[in-house]
Amino acid sequence: MGNSHAPKKCISEEIAEYLETAKRNYLENYEHPVKKPASLDEFKQLRTLGTGSFGRVMLVQHKKSSDFFALKILDKAKIIKLKQVQHTLNEKRILQAVDFPFLIRLEYSFKNEVYLFLGLEYVSGGEMFSYLRRKGRFSESAARFYASQVILALEYLHYLDLIYRDLKPENILLDPLGYIKIADFGFVKHVKYRTYTLCGTPEYLAPEIIQSKGYTKAVDWWAAGVLIYEMVAGHPPFFADEPIEIYERIVIGKFKFPSHFSSDLKDLLRNLIQSDLTRRYGNLRNGVHDIKSHKWFSHLDWLMIFKKEVTAPLIPNCKGPGDATNFERYREEPLKKSKINKFEAEFADF
Repeated sequence: MGNSHAPKKCISEEIAEYLETAKRNYLENYEHPVKKPASLDEFKQLRTLGTGSFGRVMLVQHKKSSDFFALKILDKAKIIKLKQVQHTLNEKRILQAVDFPFLIRLEYSFKNEVYLFLGLEYVSGGEMFSYLRRKGRFSESAARFYASQVILALEYLHYLDLIYRDLKPENILLDPLGYIKIADFGFVKHVKYRTYTLCGTPEYLAPEIIQSKGYTKAVDWWAAGVLIYEMVAGHPPFFADEPIEIYERIVIGKFKFPSHFSSDLKDLLRNLIQSDLTRRYGNLRNGVHDIKSHKWFSHLDWLMIFKKEVTAPLIPNCKGPGDATNFERYREEPLKKSKINKFEAEFADF
């Protein structure tokens, strides 16, 4: 009766199955989060890795296991003041449910009287932003390596009906192998159809966000185009001294390519940094496949990238699991203490 062997699955079928399983796992973890309780006393605080509107990220070492983590410390009072309670609860819930090679992993979450704590995996290579500023710009081949991982991560998030909304070199970390981890989940949101909130970084905002039209996951593909442009040019396509000027330039939609951009790269970027949503790659009938099958990616093996089997163009100098020399130095400040549990009701679900 002919060949009895089961037909070999094509890669697209394997990816579809992988994403379907990933979605089931995500929904299970989102609805029934596995609690990993901890307290600040369990960690030795080593040094600050970065600061933000709500607090700081510290390198810490778990006293019992000796493992290193990046502890995101969020000041409850500042979150309340900036009306970011829902965003913060959302960030924690989504972080503990996602599972993808190029996304940061949440290992612990806990709180005390003053702060909320997110214990994230520590990625010791530092920010892509630092390497980009140091080198000036990346080669197209290096940019393609990083862009492919960003595209796979966005494909995964979009399949889960999540929109990322804050793509930029500062939010991308490099691991000791030179592969990426997308780090900050503060603006990630469940969006089935469209949303209206103005958020993100001025240079990376799609025109439909600026024009308050309501927007979809397509804004992430615009931002991916801006990121690729910035990696290869050394600066974003739309920049000016004031945000309002940047917004005007984005809405007009005209930008120039540096002379060293290849014709394939220019063609890809024209289709990503594309104001017309009916023509923007990633938002058309073929979805992400229009991007992945573009000529600029023609020599890239997507499966090898996913499995981390390609040698990275840049290997960070990491002297050990707790090495922090790839991060800038920040002024250290002691954590505040209080006997009163502040905003207990607002953060009951954390």
